[in-house]
Amino acid sequence: MYHFIQKFHSGWAYLALLLLVFAIINSWIGMSSKKEFTPKDRKIALFGLIATHIQLVVGLILYFVSPLGKEALDLIKDAAFRLTAIEHPLVNIIAIVFITIGWSKHKKATTSEAKFKSIAIFYALGLVFILSRIPWNLWF
Repeated sequence: MYHFIQKFHSGWAYLALLLLVFAIINSWIGMSSKKEFTPKDRKIALFGLIATHIQLVVGLILYFVSPLGKEALDLIKDAAFRLTAIEHPLVNIIAIVFITIGWSKHKKATTSEAKFKSIAIFYALGLVFILSRIPWNLWF
């Protein structure tokens, strides 16, 4: 079960990042071209939000069923272990909070420009945080 969840978490990350980047680019284009915020734009941003939240849930499940917790205190000085066990989950939770704030702010905005701006800024902040803590050596 652990290995299935681990593979799903790794595979879903590609989709989540792709949808997040797509939502950011769509918002930047919408903001810069001063176009009207449409239901299509809302769905694009919503898919990015949903994908990152699914990634969070699967990541938390993976964290609690993984063998990482058993040796945590002994290995905390190891940078690779610290990245996987502490930094990656914590920073990605913060990133998803930014993405969720962007979604919430866009819903409260009254103009299309403000909607696009909220999504573009907060989703981009979330993306930067996510990219900063991906264990790249495990991806390639």
